[in-house]
Amino acid sequence: MPKNKRPVPRKSANSPELKDEQQTTELCALALDLADGEFNQDIVADSTRADLAQKGLDFQRLLRKLLNQGKDEVLYGAIELARDEALDGFRYLRNAVEEGAASVLMRREGAPEMEIDAFAIPVFVHSQGGLDPAFDFQDGAAYEALLDSFTEAGLESPKAKVVLVSHAYDLDEFERVSYGQLHAMVREAAHSLTEKKIAAAPALERSMAAGWSPTGFGADDAAVELRFLLGFALKRADDPFYKVPAGEKAADAYFAKRAERYQQWTGQHAPLVARCLGRGRGAPDLRLNFLYQDLFFGARAQGQSEYAMLQLLSTLNQALDGQAPDEAEAVIAPADLDDDMLLRVQLRAGGAVLAEADKPLDPCADLEDEVDDLRDALASIGIVRLTVALRFDAQGQPVEPRPLA
Repeated sequence: MPKNKRPVPRKSANSPELKDEQQTTELCALALDLADGEFNQDIVADSTRADLAQKGLDFQRLLRKLLNQGKDEVLYGAIELARDEALDGFRYLRNAVEEGAASVLMRREGAPEMEIDAFAIPVFVHSQGGLDPAFDFQDGAAYEALLDSFTEAGLESPKAKVVLVSHAYDLDEFERVSYGQLHAMVREAAHSLTEKKIAAAPALERSMAAGWSPTGFGADDAAVELRFLLGFALKRADDPFYKVPAGEKAADAYFAKRAERYQQWTGQHAPLVARCLGRGRGAPDLRLNFLYQDLFFGARAQGQSEYAMLQLLSTLNQALDGQAPDEAEAVIAPADLDDDMLLRVQLRAGGAVLAEADKPLDPCADLEDEVDDLRDALASIGIVRLTVALRFDAQGQPVEPRPLA
């Protein structure tokens, strides 16, 4: 007589798995409601506004709890769930998680509220042979001068305390840092800036543990590598230096001045950054191209996008292989690969496909802006005949193509 199979145990009401599922659903639902309320703010009733205000408090409380506990599975799961539900909710939730992960508010009785943020600066490094990791941040005098420059040049408030990680992260290292890990790194930085005792910083140490990924550049190769400077700025939460004016014109002027100060900083202090990065394997001279300073995830997205564009151009340029660029045509259209949206460029000449190259497409990106960026980038390698299409089909053919004016 066969034995009866033991029934699969159901999840306990108190199981960690079930709790994670509930928190994932709750965080997503709150974000969707808040995003919808923000969009329809002018038409909601007073009772609805009160309900949304409470949901906003619940959302921030849950988000802080999940970040402090390092619940990455819940955070990423909620964002993915929101993406399937509504783009506005996805945007709202991702922005909130990214900002929350990169910032910590500190409240102490009888003391002003303090805030610490993780900022980053992406920089493309041109060298001969590629950067040598043995020389990464080995110049102590250059490091100290670079650290002081953030407040002296007006990138951060004169009253802020700034610490700079003495390591230039490569893209792989930066992409491995999760929401929970970054939040832990921010808390570790806050402790180092506010406490006299030296404490371990395991999250920060883990972010650098793997080191740079191998590149395979030869000593005579012209190399272009992406690196990130990572810093933390501690300041009073009410510091007027960071307060954006309310009016549109005043806000534009505020950001324009910040951009101007940053541009001046890149010109004046690029030699210090180069000294911190060391030198290439083939020659000591480095040439640097800076992207804009931003909070951690904004800076990472900038670097990822620009790096993907350079890879795309390199692929297409190699495919031309001596052919005149003005005789080639680029067909641009969205494509879907394993549920990831891409912007694909198909290079054609005489009816034949020479090459295809993809660039990740952010779900929140403006497609027209993305196409305009591609137009400018393609023009830089001489490709000016452009066609756009609704999408590429399963056979790789453009659907409803039309010339781009």
